Amino acid sequence: MSDWRENGRPAIFQALLGLAMLLTSSGLWGASLSEGDSVVVVYNTNVPESLAVAEYYAEKRGVPGAQVVGLDLPKGETLSRAAYTKRLEDPLRKRFRDERWFEFDFEVVPASRERVGKVIQSIKKSTVRYLTLCYGVPLRIQADKEFEEEGRDSIRIELRRNEAAVDSELAVLPLDPHQRRIFGPLSNPAYGATNAASIRPEMGVLMVGRLDGPTPAIAKGLVDQALQAEEDGLWGRAYFDLRGIGSGEYKLGDDWIARAAEFSRQVGIETYVDNDGATIPASLPLSDVGLYAGWYDTHVSGPFSQSTFEFMPGAVAYHLHSFSAQTIRSTTQHWVGPLLARGAAATMGCVYEPYLALTPNLELFFSRLFMGYGFAEAAYASQQAISWQTTVVGDPLYRPFAKPLNMLQADLAEKKSKLTQWIGLMNVNRALINKTPVAEVTRIMSEDVSVRLSPLLSEKLADIYRDAGDQAACEAAYRRVLELKPKAAQALRVRLRLAAMLRVDSRGAEAVEAYLEVANHHPDYPGLENILRDALVMAKRLDDAPLIEKTEQLLKPFAVESK
Repeated sequence: MSDWRENGRPAIFQALLGLAMLLTSSGLWGASLSEGDSVVVVYNTNVPESLAVAEYYAEKRGVPGAQVVGLDLPKGETLSRAAYTKRLEDPLRKRFRDERWFEFDFEVVPASRERVGKVIQSIKKSTVRYLTLCYGVPLRIQADKEFEEEGRDSIRIELRRNEAAVDSELAVLPLDPHQRRIFGPLSNPAYGATNAASIRPEMGVLMVGRLDGPTPAIAKGLVDQALQAEEDGLWGRAYFDLRGIGSGEYKLGDDWIARAAEFSRQVGIETYVDNDGATIPASLPLSDVGLYAGWYDTHVSGPFSQSTFEFMPGAVAYHLHSFSAQTIRSTTQHWVGPLLARGAAATMGCVYEPYLALTPNLELFFSRLFMGYGFAEAAYASQQAISWQTTVVGDPLYRPFAKPLNMLQADLAEKKSKLTQWIGLMNVNRALINKTPVAEVTRIMSEDVSVRLSPLLSEKLADIYRDAGDQAACEAAYRRVLELKPKAAQALRVRLRLAAMLRVDSRGAEAVEAYLEVANHHPDYPGLENILRDALVMAKRLDDAPLIEKTEQLLKPFAVESK
């Protein structure tokens, strides 16, 4: 069998390069990597695994030893406001001052008849931009009902609260502690930033992320995934799950996700958008997931709840829910922990009720990632409020689209990596977006050996034929995908699409056989009972006794389960 690359370079990439826009160092895949000396790492001295994660990160990212800080902190995920101030914020602030990571200017405001005199401090220079909290550092600050603060009654009643995410509270470390408010959210000066380099402590925000998750191994893995994706690229499919909201205050969430999906599609990523009111069902076969955003289930659900589900290396995934990060130690509760356990490299979540408008703006978040921002930069550019409820989980230095695309392609070709087929898929999508005639795209693809030997590109060709109404070519391409022995989730999706196509084409017996193939190859498929019952109806309509018997035999286990 001939190699699906030509001279180490996928032929589909060469053929479509002139048909589609190739973003280079001025945009997507163009930002330079951050340096470890711009990071301070914090670990909990009372949790041995916390130090292990901190040392691992410092080694991988080249963080100077003097910038790895151990603090005497509580062991749990929650700490009191008093413990946060005394054991975390104050010692860390002192360390920043002593090490001159922050240098201050001081302004004297003289007393007047209306007010007492005061000295206001501000950052004039900083040598760090990021703070990385490691596994074992508490996650959230609980509400202190005894805490009093002047001016609290002027805050809107629903925001008149002093609980917060530890990350978000530490983000305001550059501010004068005597001049900032504790109750309620503070306006984020980095919100909507169009220059990643401008997000600095001098602006009034320190970008805080955490290496955390259900286990220390998962926390360490976030570093490895980030480095792998920076080296080889973040690839895969994008799934965006809307609720189908057409009006009202919650439409904002759908609008964010819909626009993020459109950015993804315009980049050339294979993008799926679900507009159904429910979250993505377990019966939808998701494969090779590189990007995900959706809402609004309390706990992990659908395909993500299945133990076999896996993200692509470096995947960025986010589920919008008021308490998505109430804990990040669980692999089944809420969303942040489960997403990390299934291989996501970067995510965000809320530790307490944030209110929708004060959750990350996903349109801004994804657009900034595609512009080459780092994960932390995109996360903080997307948050309207800090000193609030959002935790940012993943390596803050992680830049999913760090390398220019042409450099990535050359590196992958030299390694003879099959990831080059994702570049081919991206350029096919861009060609279609740029109105290249479908006949021209399918001609190039059908003549290309790299397509014939790639399950990924063969499925794309089948989908194009399907959308163009060429049933015969579509069927042949889908069957070719199955001959190439794709991953289980991709094979399941192709078999379901093939069966649906045969059914629509009034080829009932073949459609039933195709559904039976799903049962034979994917016995754990969550939607199996439903498709077998549909198959049985079709078999009976055909009055095909052998097919009826086969289908009834496959349905027997479900009858036993229902008793």
